[in-house]
Amino acid sequence: MTSVVQILSVAVSAALLVLVVELVRRRRLTEEYSFIWIACAVALLALSIWRSVLDAAASLLGVYYPPAVLLLVLILFVFVGLLYFSVMVSRQRQQIERLIEDLAILEARLRDTSPGAAPPEPGPGRPVEPESH
Repeated sequence: MTSVVQILSVAVSAALLVLVVELVRRRRLTEEYSFIWIACAVALLALSIWRSVLDAAASLLGVYYPPAVLLLVLILFVFVGLLYFSVMVSRQRQQIERLIEDLAILEARLRDTSPGAAPPEPGPGRPVEPESH
């Protein structure tokens, strides 16, 4: 690997690590989700710094240009990250649907237990009921 490519890959990997830590520090990214990003950045940084590991991985995989292995590792990490976050989004969607159902049940029970009470005010997601004359 040429020194320019190695310097660039070290700089980009280090910048990714600093960015993730800064996002966690500013509370824009939670610690739970930062773990996978920190692991990816550290792995890329290690491969960028220790050329012998990168060369060994390239020869093992039959890759002629060792920096291409960095790209392969990066693509692997992106796919793992996308799969992880897809699972998290799916789980959160199920939790939101469950909460909506529970809220609807509680509102129905509240309506049924207070017969003389005024109907609840229309709000987001709650249709305005027409008045009967």
